[in-house]
Amino acid sequence: MSAEAPTDAGHGVIRVRVREIGQLFNSLDPDPFIERDLDDDAARYIESWAREIGRHVPLKLVVHIADAKGHTDQQALLEAAVRNYYGQMVELARNEFRDLMRRGRGSLLIGLMVLAGAMYAAHQVAALLAGFDWGALAGEGIMIGGWVAMWKPLEIFLYDWWPLRRKRVDFERLRDMKVEVVLPTP
Repeated sequence: MSAEAPTDAGHGVIRVRVREIGQLFNSLDPDPFIERDLDDDAARYIESWAREIGRHVPLKLVVHIADAKGHTDQQALLEAAVRNYYGQMVELARNEFRDLMRRGRGSLLIGLMVLAGAMYAAHQVAALLAGFDWGALAGEGIMIGGWVAMWKPLEIFLYDWWPLRRKRVDFERLRDMKVEVVLPTP
């Protein structure tokens, strides 16, 4: 298996060599061929080369099949199977992003309620213990606890969504790549 820099009409070419086309797919998957999942190793290989080629270069998967028996007209079938697999991966990435945002909104609501309660409690503690040196310290400690409750929602909305978005874009790019089957010459 190998990949090349963009050489084929502006496409980044990912080359895969297999004995027979079934090697690209999970052999335990009982679905019909077009709906089968790609083999984990094959998918990792294709995805890693796609990242190497560059984000703005269209992709082309060239599959070289050593044993041509029964594979004479596999171009459309393989292309549909690859599109189907990466289309499912796009949907999974979208669902993962949607779940993260839902969890972020819930965490934000809880964090804001805890922060508001901490602000109120800090004010009350500071007023109650105004004559003591450690009264202000206790109020500040409560405020810090309130801000710590905001940690997770801020993490989700500032940082956690980027990798999921990147994954979805990568899968969309793989879903839309051209697929070419190369059979041995007789």
